[in-house]
Amino acid sequence: MTFGQTMHNGARYLIFFQYIGKKYRGAVKAPSNQLGLKGVQDHLEDAIGKLKPLNTVSLSVSSRTDTGVNALSNSAHFDLQRRKDKPPFTAEILVEALNFNLSAQQIRITRAVRVPDDFHARFRAQSRTYVYRIALEVSHHSKLPLTESDLCWNLCDTKLDVGAMREAAALLVGTHDFSSFRAVSSDIHFISPVKTLNAAAVEPGSSFVSAHFHREIPFWEVTFTARSFLYKQVRRMTGALVAVGRGQLSVPRLQEILEARDSLSFPQGIVAPACGLFLTRVDYKDTDLQLSQQTSEEQFTSNGKSD
Repeated sequence: MTFGQTMHNGARYLIFFQYIGKKYRGAVKAPSNQLGLKGVQDHLEDAIGKLKPLNTVSLSVSSRTDTGVNALSNSAHFDLQRRKDKPPFTAEILVEALNFNLSAQQIRITRAVRVPDDFHARFRAQSRTYVYRIALEVSHHSKLPLTESDLCWNLCDTKLDVGAMREAAALLVGTHDFSSFRAVSSDIHFISPVKTLNAAAVEPGSSFVSAHFHREIPFWEVTFTARSFLYKQVRRMTGALVAVGRGQLSVPRLQEILEARDSLSFPQGIVAPACGLFLTRVDYKDTDLQLSQQTSEEQFTSNGKSD
């Protein structure tokens, strides 16, 4: 039996949430034996715990962003069981309650959905989209607007060869062995390096306060979409494209690196820093989010009693 079948007042929820990465040790829980920053998951579970569920809540996060990486829309699912006289929370009340409990953090819940009991936030995700923000003509990070601090990669370059960057990005689209673009990690021998990159684009961007700052700062955005990515793959691909744009790396050389299928072939010192990277979308099939008719009717009858 599933969680909802065994617990009438239990429910599985999918939440979408945002955070500023510099405040946290990545999206998932920080190791218990390490002091310092906590992971976003730690704070989310603390916030859910304040709702006094009967079960021990453990989030399953869809996308494991690194320390310093930001998110405009990450996602996770969890089960929550209330007391017998309490119906499941409505999505709206859950969002408000969690954001109240997270008010001291740079984390916000943007949406909640009650989902089927067999739904999984990570494995049901159809695609993930990352956007990397680059600011040009900035000789020192202190010259950026306050709203851009640690939220972009500032370069002193006055321009990039965007045409070459787009040509290089096109080489990465499709199904490839991306071993050259992943960093060494503990699970490197358990995860296939073959990934399908659905889209890669280099387009003009803008400052968050472009209409109110005393001078215009050129921004560019590098966007990647795939069902999943390897460890630090996006930052390595971005760094390689910027190196092409700066004339440090040729397009043919980038293709050689891709075809080498060896992480040691990736040039040192060109990985893009974490600060400019944003997870912007995690997409699901609408049918995967739909509750059964019986569960939907139960939720409807309890909406007026949720608190």
